[in-house]
Amino acid sequence: MAKQMSILPFTGKLGPLIGYKRNGQYFLRSMPQSVQQTAATRRASRRFGIASRKGAFIRKAFYGNLDIHCDGGHINRLNRLLIAAGDHHEALTGFRFNQHTGVDRFFPVAPRLLNNGILNIPAQTIDGYKGMAALEVKVIATRIDFKSRQVAGSETVTLMIDTDTTFQETNVSLDVPGQGSLVVVFQVRAMYKDGPSRSRQYTAADIIAVAAPQVPKYAKKRTPPKRTILPSLLTYTHAYPAVIQLE
Repeated sequence: MAKQMSILPFTGKLGPLIGYKRNGQYFLRSMPQSVQQTAATRRASRRFGIASRKGAFIRKAFYGNLDIHCDGGHINRLNRLLIAAGDHHEALTGFRFNQHTGVDRFFPVAPRLLNNGILNIPAQTIDGYKGMAALEVKVIATRIDFKSRQVAGSETVTLMIDTDTTFQETNVSLDVPGQGSLVVVFQVRAMYKDGPSRSRQYTAADIIAVAAPQVPKYAKKRTPPKRTILPSLLTYTHAYPAVIQLE
């Protein structure tokens, strides 16, 4: 390495040279003539590129509806999760856009997506916090085709919950037709007299469910082998009843 002696030192690329700073001093090094990659390195680079593009697509699909501040490391956390998951997008379940607080802080009994497209929020006791007037719950359901990177549709439902009373079981109908997986985000914000909390400790947004793409209603018929099919082996097609969207 060579030490920079000029009056105006620099960092970054300049022609075939790279300037950088170390321990308060500026140095130079030359760029390598070529970069050799092994087959494993190329595969890892390709997986990272696919995951990065997919992560950016997911964030874009939800950013417009999220009302919380995501933590600074959520992009890298999402990319790492996607690299490990590959095409198994169900692994996104449990991802937190705010790693400091999860939905379980407010709802000890987790919501669950049923096979008929109903989001069931079980009855439970919700602990309030000092000065809290209510909880705002926002359910964001988005139909995403990961292969074509297209959003088929999105629906949001907002609920206001009084924390002074026991929460009763509630079912939310999610009607988002189209091709692709149904990704459901459950957002919670503590509400005070002067508005929603801005603290990361009292806001959460988690991916609570990822439903696989809908099975086509009319599939090509084939002659099945002669055997008994148990009810537990049957595949059910999601049906989504109509619902009025609440903003």
